[in-house]
Amino acid sequence: MDLPENHDHFWNWSAMGLGTYNWKDALILTVYLVLVLYIGLRALSRDRSTIKGFFLAGQNLPWWLIAASLFAANIGSSHFIGLAGIGASSGIAVGAFEWNTIFMLFILGWIFVPIYNKAGVVTLPEYLRKRFGSVRIQLLASILSILIDVITRILVEVCYGAMFVKIAWDMDVYQVTMLLLVIAGIYTITGGLAAVIYTEALHAIVMLVGSILLMIYAFRKVGGYKQLQRNYFYTIPGKTSEGNWTAKPECYIPRQDAFHIFRDLVSGDFAWPKLILGATTISLFYGCADQVSVQRGLAGKNISHMKAGFLLYGYLKLLPMFLMVMPGMISRIFYPNQVACVVPSECEKYCGAQRSCSPVAYPRMVVSLLPTSLQGMMLSTVCATIISSLTSAFNSVSSLFTMNIYAWMRPRASENELMITARFFIITLLATTIVWIPIIETGLSENLFEYMLIVRSCLTPPITALFILAVFSKRVSEEGAFWGLTLGIVIGFFRLLPEVIYGHRTCEKSKCPMPICSIHYLYFSTFLLLVSLLSMLGISFFTRPIPDRHLYRLCWSLRKSLEERLDLDRGITWRRLPRFPATPAMFRDSQSYFWEAFQLFFGLEPQLNPKVASGKVSKEINTTEEMEATEKRKHSDSLEVAEALAPGEASRRIEVREKNMEQGDPSESADILAQGDLSRNMKATKEKTENTDRGDKSEKSCWRRLISASATILIALVVFGHIYFA
Repeated sequence: MDLPENHDHFWNWSAMGLGTYNWKDALILTVYLVLVLYIGLRALSRDRSTIKGFFLAGQNLPWWLIAASLFAANIGSSHFIGLAGIGASSGIAVGAFEWNTIFMLFILGWIFVPIYNKAGVVTLPEYLRKRFGSVRIQLLASILSILIDVITRILVEVCYGAMFVKIAWDMDVYQVTMLLLVIAGIYTITGGLAAVIYTEALHAIVMLVGSILLMIYAFRKVGGYKQLQRNYFYTIPGKTSEGNWTAKPECYIPRQDAFHIFRDLVSGDFAWPKLILGATTISLFYGCADQVSVQRGLAGKNISHMKAGFLLYGYLKLLPMFLMVMPGMISRIFYPNQVACVVPSECEKYCGAQRSCSPVAYPRMVVSLLPTSLQGMMLSTVCATIISSLTSAFNSVSSLFTMNIYAWMRPRASENELMITARFFIITLLATTIVWIPIIETGLSENLFEYMLIVRSCLTPPITALFILAVFSKRVSEEGAFWGLTLGIVIGFFRLLPEVIYGHRTCEKSKCPMPICSIHYLYFSTFLLLVSLLSMLGISFFTRPIPDRHLYRLCWSLRKSLEERLDLDRGITWRRLPRFPATPAMFRDSQSYFWEAFQLFFGLEPQLNPKVASGKVSKEINTTEEMEATEKRKHSDSLEVAEALAPGEASRRIEVREKNMEQGDPSESADILAQGDLSRNMKATKEKTENTDRGDKSEKSCWRRLISASATILIALVVFGHIYFA
């Protein structure tokens, strides 16, 4: 095996960099960023001034865009550095976390997203309000979801992305990150989810091509998988002691079970119960309660496209084991003194850390194995991971804040106001991220990926329990859901605080003196999920149940019901967010170029017919507006009932009214003339309900058979992978 030479002087971290970039790399990166900006602006949604247009891309995404977007949004720079670093120090077990998530995709695509789709929601806390009729649950879930996304997506991705750029190419972290944020912000603010998803498709292609090229180079250099298995166990750093201090052998000797997923209950770092119970608990959150994933499912054309998109994404989730984890292990073979260092002075010399330099495993491979032109490709890959992760998080967090928190603060906000708020909140997130850059510019943490897992283990189980019971148990009441969620959050923060204060345990000892820290975070996540489930159920049994008439098509057992649903949130004043149509009065002051540019940038340009645009409003239009105003005053309650009508009942009423009108029934004719908008709204409701049920009733048989066969093959591949690497 031909191993590269170890140039220790090349790893002088006085400049905090491993390598440099030349004009070819800069040219490739520039072309890529220009292409990203072009696609983002070209993909601006026509209805980006509406809620569903901005947050759900008009619900018109094909299956391949859903899959590419999910892959780019959920595979970030943290995976390239974190998975490779843990693979270098521990082995392949961490790759099974990605495989575990594949099973949760079936739960998401076949159970939860269809229920959310029937509920007609944009965000997950909106579903909770419909399900329990509770604003406090909606607000609490929104705040916690925003906190999780900001910590585990935005801040971690910026930290890892800046780390990668600084380590590999010694580039100015502040300038590069600022450039990426500006580019991402332009099309994310203007175009919403549609622009984000189309650019994520490009990011996914670049990420796959770049990581596959590096994997090929790495395996060719090491001599194949058999040579990887043979040589990995000899990767011991040259220096393991300093003065009177000597590192423990378990801190630097490769694990003998490095190529096994299921490890010993006592000696294994990722023992099999942790993988089966703990990892599954974390993955369940992404299978039912992750706004980023659910949002892309709701944006699909129909149920068939949504399922196919999740399936293709499941196939892509098989790859991180080979694209990231194993290259990290190969990097340790090539550079054991750097990647596997344990002496503080040596680690400080090589990467600026005190305990380990395993996070540099993947960047070290990039600058050592790839030729110059391909390094530019990998630089584009890293930028793609940063941009895609941030833009998806920005859009999802903005939807959570706008639709659940700001709408509560401003009950009578118009749709235009909500759209402006959503965009300004994204600007606020961008500013917060920019402020965060100097804090992490010189930071390097071996355990950053594990910290992310710890945060998710402590905060996500209560939300997971809430959505599981909301969908599968009719008996759970509002009181049980709220107080059970509150109890789970309190227990989770109690477990998380010692990790933040004392730091995560190392291979030698734990700094945390509290007994609770001795409970591994993966075991704790399972415990917290059970406590949350039992507390919600227990409290609910002592409270009055919610009648079925409020739960039609909101629970699994009632998903096919055609009965009229009486919404629990009917009494909430901000249930219906009023839309104020574009009129000349609204835009009469928009004469300046600045104001017109502002409206164009925020997608608020008025869509007026020629007569209105020229100021020639006819008498018929005025009469229509008066009739609409009269109808809204007289039939506000009827509009709400019409939305909840089952498709059969809505269709029957429409047909009877139209038939009577054709026969000349004066009472019916007068009633329909007075309620023209109501009839149109009922027709739209009928069409929407039929579209929602397409996956249950009219899914094409060829699509159904193809999806079933693909799902079977995917499950077989995942099971085979677990058996082969067991």
